[in-house]
Amino acid sequence: MPQAYIVYNPSAGRFPSMMLTERAASVLSAGGWQTRLERTNGGPHITELARRAVDENMDAFFIAGGDGSINFAVKGLLGSETALGVLPAGTANVWAKEFGLPDLTWTRWMALEESARRYTTAAVRNVDVGFCNQRPFLLWGGIGLDALIIHHLEPRNRWAKSFAVPQYLSGLLQQAAVFEGVDLHIQVNGQEISGHYILAVASNIHLYAGGIAEISPAACLDDGQMDLWLFTGATWQEAVTHAWNLYSGQHVHSEQARCIPFGEASLKSNTPLYVQLDGEPIEGADQVTLSVQSRALKVLVPEKAPRTLFLD
Repeated sequence: MPQAYIVYNPSAGRFPSMMLTERAASVLSAGGWQTRLERTNGGPHITELARRAVDENMDAFFIAGGDGSINFAVKGLLGSETALGVLPAGTANVWAKEFGLPDLTWTRWMALEESARRYTTAAVRNVDVGFCNQRPFLLWGGIGLDALIIHHLEPRNRWAKSFAVPQYLSGLLQQAAVFEGVDLHIQVNGQEISGHYILAVASNIHLYAGGIAEISPAACLDDGQMDLWLFTGATWQEAVTHAWNLYSGQHVHSEQARCIPFGEASLKSNTPLYVQLDGEPIEGADQVTLSVQSRALKVLVPEKAPRTLFLD
């Protein structure tokens, strides 16, 4: 019988998660899992619990949370035999959307139970993990406007998280009005590139911006590389144009947007850079080193994911 930790934060996300997580744990138990429910206060404690699960040779570590909580779990699970499972109880839940798991909303209270039911027949796959200045990320590492928005939004209370998309769009308009982009000197794949950019994003997955945009249509989770997207510009009009192109999928044809698959990259600036990893703000620097560790994390993958995510 497979064994798993199920970890929840009662104060995180848009909805109280304790009872919902307990119901999801019951579904997993009925599906043949032996589960241990653990309460966390978030952040480093999630990492600590993930490492404990690894030390106890657990088959899986389920986190009831969003993309930021996933990031903390990844830090504790890297390179281990314990697979990550996600019960989408956070604000955006983009990783869960990537796998077609239902979002927890006011009209879909059974989402965690539905997700747990799909995990009873899930497969274990190995996925790539990115590193930004030696800090791991699973979804994206962002530099520039998106990181600036996140730095101004976080932390948020539960009421504010109920309006996540409108808040992000409002933040986009506010910060685009004052942000003039950054000069970047980039070394990637033996090339040197210099330019003035509103946004640079290293993406490991298809979805972006809370899941409302598909930034990397050809992303693959186990090919040993990620996509570095570069968006040129300096004005709020250009920022809004990029946002619309991302939403509509036209950025892939834009002359002001460029995609470079990479395994290692370095980005330097004359000024400190705003940085976000998996939707969480981190301390910036004037140089960012990106790298990809191939298939460094085991994850549980539900059946019938909505898009091609793996090489085979």
